[in-house]
Amino acid sequence: MSDDSPIKRWPEERKASVVMDIFKSKTTVAEAARQHDLTVSEVEG
Repeated sequence: MSDDSPIKRWPEERKASVVMDIFKSKTTVAEAARQHDLTVSEVEG
């Protein structure tokens, strides 16, 4: 399996920060996905 796209790996602290911003209504899932160049399903995961 040869894929040239880099794998995005985030530290746990960064993931937790994004999730907490969503829980605290500082951002939406869609906004967080756009800001971090992710899909909504990646953020929800």
